[in-house]
Amino acid sequence: MLVHLTKFYFICTVMKRNILLLFFIYSNAVFSQKVIDTISSKRLNEDREITIGLPPSYEKNSSKKYSVLVLLDGDFLFDAFQGALSYGNYWDDLPEVIIVGISQNKNNERETDCAVNENGLPTEKGEAFFEFIGLELLPYIEKKYRTAPFKIIAGLDTTAGFLNCYLYKDVPLFDAYISMSPELPARMEEQLPDRLAAIQKLIFYYHSSGDGDMKKMRTRIIALDEVSKKINKPTLNYKFDDFKGASHYSLVLNSIPSALYHIFSVYQPISTTEFNEKIAVLPSGYVDYLIKKYEVIEKSFALKLRIRFNDFKAIEAAILKNKAYPEFDKLAQLAKKNYPKTMLADYEMGQMYEKKGENAKAIKSYMVAFQRDEIGDLTKDMMIERADELKKLLPKNGKKGKEEPVVEETPITDAPTEAVPTDTPATEEKKQE
Repeated sequence: MLVHLTKFYFICTVMKRNILLLFFIYSNAVFSQKVIDTISSKRLNEDREITIGLPPSYEKNSSKKYSVLVLLDGDFLFDAFQGALSYGNYWDDLPEVIIVGISQNKNNERETDCAVNENGLPTEKGEAFFEFIGLELLPYIEKKYRTAPFKIIAGLDTTAGFLNCYLYKDVPLFDAYISMSPELPARMEEQLPDRLAAIQKLIFYYHSSGDGDMKKMRTRIIALDEVSKKINKPTLNYKFDDFKGASHYSLVLNSIPSALYHIFSVYQPISTTEFNEKIAVLPSGYVDYLIKKYEVIEKSFALKLRIRFNDFKAIEAAILKNKAYPEFDKLAQLAKKNYPKTMLADYEMGQMYEKKGENAKAIKSYMVAFQRDEIGDLTKDMMIERADELKKLLPKNGKKGKEEPVVEETPITDAPTEAVPTDTPATEEKKQE
């Protein structure tokens, strides 16, 4: 009996190990395309190893371009950032990006890479690394891969302080900065707010600390925030996080998702918070809000996205809540442009006619919708049911007369569940590709 149990245990252990091995092989194949590369740098007078993370869709979509995230301290920050981005992209909260991690810890290169003088500016070696990124690394990545103009840089303590030097340029090289517990060069807490206030281009700036952070660094970080948070300009998207109970190193795992969600906030599907605080309170212009949202995504991140189905449903909910029924016409035109083969556009027109009491036209729209492809929670059965209910309100016995008005529903106090995107993958849009 003991022999049989031992054999059984051995077989189960082997099977479990093989299943885990297959899982990790599959996960790496699907979710992480890591490429280890080496750049021969004339600026640094040496070869420098870099790790490149290509998005899962990179090979499948040959026309798509991707923003670039440059990671200083790429040796230990790469996996943390890639994990957060993979998770966020699964829920369609974060876009795919090309990650470029710079190796700086094999021989403690980070100290010489980020060397600065008494004025807080890069020294000869630091200047060489500064130029390596702008004049060698980025051109190399842009030539070899399909990149969008939007560029992000991130680092921790020494490298976090150093990356701020790019903001001293008249036209900063990067569009977004993630500075986690920065070890600020001399006078940077005084100079950086002036630069943030003066820069004309759109800048996303994130920095963080924690109550368990190194005190000397933390004092200056807090001083930087005290001045920077008072800057009020539309081209600066600023955020500071001060994590409770976080040490110098544990704050990194809090900072990464917070920073990414801050930078890509406009990219995310319409949430309940965005609906309640920004959309439902508008007196009008709900469809215009939706159009503007996706224009900003395209302008900021060079991403031309089809409007998500759930975002259509959120605007539909706002129109119903505020009885702005004529806006259904414009929403229908937008739906026709984004989902031409589906019933969405005719369904929106049907709602407009129904709410205005024009039931014959509403029935016609629902029946046209019935002939088109289903999408999301819109089904052929639903269109038939809507049309049948309205037919009961039409004049009977062939008598001519005005249609009976539709009784108004109780005003919506909040966005219906199906109207505002829940935390589920955006599969409906992909089905319509």
